[in-house]
Order: sequence, then structure tokens, then C-alpha cells
Amino acid sequence: MITYSIIQKSQIKSVHRIDAEYFQPKYLELEKKIYSTNSYRLWGTIEGRFITGPFGSEFGVENYTSETQYRYVRGKDVKEFFLLDDDNVYIPEKDYERLKKYSLKGSDILVSVVGTLGNAAIVDSAIVPAIFSCKSTVFRTDSISPYYFIAYLNSKYGSRLLERSVRGAVQTGLNIGDLKSLPVFIPPQREQESIASSILNAKQEYYNSKSLYSQAEDLLLEELGLKDFKPQEELSYIVNLSDVKSADRSDAEYFQPKYERLIKKLGKDRQHLKLIAQRKTKKVKILSEADYKYIEISDVDVGSGDVSFNILKGGNLPANAKIKIEGGELIVSKVRPTRGAVGIIPNDWNRSFVASGAFSVFQVPSPTREYLQVVLRSIVGKLQMEKPTTGTSYPTVIDENIEELIIPILSKSIEQKVADLVCQSHQARKKAKELLEKSKREVEELIEKK
Repeated sequence: MITYSIIQKSQIKSVHRIDAEYFQPKYLELEKKIYSTNSYRLWGTIEGRFITGPFGSEFGVENYTSETQYRYVRGKDVKEFFLLDDDNVYIPEKDYERLKKYSLKGSDILVSVVGTLGNAAIVDSAIVPAIFSCKSTVFRTDSISPYYFIAYLNSKYGSRLLERSVRGAVQTGLNIGDLKSLPVFIPPQREQESIASSILNAKQEYYNSKSLYSQAEDLLLEELGLKDFKPQEELSYIVNLSDVKSADRSDAEYFQPKYERLIKKLGKDRQHLKLIAQRKTKKVKILSEADYKYIEISDVDVGSGDVSFNILKGGNLPANAKIKIEGGELIVSKVRPTRGAVGIIPNDWNRSFVASGAFSVFQVPSPTREYLQVVLRSIVGKLQMEKPTTGTSYPTVIDENIEELIIPILSKSIEQKVADLVCQSHQARKKAKELLEKSKREVEELIEKK
């Protein structure tokens, strides 16, 4: 169905845009609703300071270090509401001091303006000292509740109108002018504080979730005697020719002694994953006109194990959409496996769900399922998955590599304790997500009531 808008010449002049996408009816309707409230200001008129990130040439990724506390917040770390905190990188102190004018403060608003556009997150004071990259822009203000503001930017009004302002074709982006022209709905202070409290409560639930999961992993590693295990790279070592032939590998990295040291630490009571969990091999038949909830690699949160999805027509699904999901499965990424993308599918995801063939998908009951998630996301799983990886820029493993992973077998009581902590962690994260959705919904309802 063709859609069209009738635009006044004055509207084109005021925004200096002539691209039809900018004036799509869906955006004009959102804008009209905000204007009709008479309780809005353009972002650029709100008292505060915009700060753009340093040029990419001012700091190179080859200078990352693990020896300091100075975090470097990349564009990909900026997600909805909060920054990712599972794959942090750090920079030398001298680089931090040199780029200190780009340092972040607690309650700063970060908006991604290059790459994945329009994500808006609030900076937690716990991450500083830190600087941010050129792929984000900071807004620092005391004149509006930053927690309310982040709810507005992530609501359908803020996010879609930011999406509307995107410029470019191949290299898309948002500039400061685009941000300044965004209409921002500003309710009375009482409503701002109510919405802000939902986000603060969500932040606390996220902390609870991380703490509970850390307790589960600590319990596992302590039982295995791996709490302080540090895999050391050897500069030289001797390998038997028979081992090379048996593995059909001749790359030195495959035979690093650290892998054998880990396996020895797992004790004698252990089992291959394929003997604990059944891998699903049945492929789903895709109907071109049906709607499917598709799970791809990027839909598994590396930090939390949360799984999300996108709704696509069968005809729009990629060729790799292969595995039918019935609810309760354990899924393990075969791409960049050492990052730890291991998730548990919610039990109620049992209709029209399909997963990418880039996952190994296992059917396994609770509490073993939750126990396996902790094992595979810990150093026990990551180090084992590192060994068989092939490729450099896009490392991968195959299903058989995942099935051959060695799983330590602990007592049923310990397995249950680990699983209980994981379930509590999942519940806390679910509560946090509900609170964030509530905050967005409250913003939207306030606008629509007006």
C-alpha cells in the first residue's frame, strides 16, 4: 500500500530536509501528538551541554589494556537505557589524561550517532573513570530528570523521531543538529520523578541479577578449585606427531598446554555434553507468508544470557533460519563462541519460533539446563570452545565441537544451588525489563492523554 504526505514548503525549509522518508505519515503523526500537548521543548533549547566524542584517529584499538581502571565506552556498548557491562575495554592512564575532556560523569545521557543509531543510555557513576568514543554523543544536564529523559528517548516517540532524523545512505549517522531539533515532551516534575523511580528500581534489579549470577558462577568455580585459575600462554612446548595427526590440526594455538591444565582441574567425574543434553537436529519447514519469531546471534545478550527475537515473514527469513524452538532449550552460539553467548529459551516460547543455524540447540531439563548455562559461560566452557575455533576475524566452531565439551559433574545438591541462583537471576532481570517497559509506557500514555 502506497503512503504519502502533503507537506508545506515552510516545513521543508524549517528542517532543511527534502527526503521523503523524513516526512512519512508515521513520523508526522508522532510529532503532531507531541506538539498538541503544549508541554514540549526542542532538545536544543533544554539547558545542558552536548559533547561529541574524540576523532577515531585520537585513539587506536591496538592500545587497549587490561592493566588500568579507565574504561573506553564504544558505540556498541550503548544500548537501551543502560550501557553493556560484559565486554569492557580499558585504555592506558596517559591516554585517559590526554582525552580527559571526553570523560563521562554519572547521569550523562549517551546517544549512539554512528553505526547502530539512536540507542540512548544513562551513565552509571560506577563505570567512571571512563571516556566515550566518536560513535556517541553525550548530553549533560541538571534541568530535567536524566532518568525521565532516558525513558522518553527510548519510548516510541523519542526513538522513532531519532530514527527519522538519520542521514546518509552507506554510512548513516545523526549529527548534533538532528538531536537538537528533536521535540521532547516535558511533563510536570511529579510525573518525571514517578517515571524515573521505575528506572532506578530497574537498575537495582539488574544489579541483583548480576550479583545472583556471579554467586552461581563463584559457587561452581570454588567447587572445581578454579576460582583463581589463570590460563597462561606458553611460548614454547613439545607436541607429539601422533597428536597432530589425531587432531588433524597443525596450528600451535590448538596445542597450548593451558587447555590440558584446565581439563585436569575438572577432576575425574565429568562427561561430554552430548551425553548430558540432546542436540536438536530437526529442521523447520518455513512457509513464506507465515510470521515467525526469529532468534539470531545478536539476539542473545552476552552479558546476561537473555534471549530476544525479531518478527519476520517466512519469505524474509535468512537461509540460515533452520531450527524449530519449542520452549526451554539451551542455545549455544557457534560464532565467536568465547564471548559466551549461551542462553535459555523461555518455556512459553513454543509457537512459530525459529533459531539461526549458527546456534547449537539442546533439549535438557531444569536444573541441569541452568547448571550447564553457568558452566558454558564460565572459563570452563569458554576455554574449551576457544581451542577448536577456526578463523581469525570471525572465529567459529561446529556442532560436534560443542557436543564434545567436557562438563564437570558435581553433586546434585550443588547443581541445584547453582540452578536456583540462576533462576533467581533470570527473575530479577525479567523484573527489570518489565519496569523499563512500564516507564516507556507511562511516557507514551502521558503524551496521548494530553
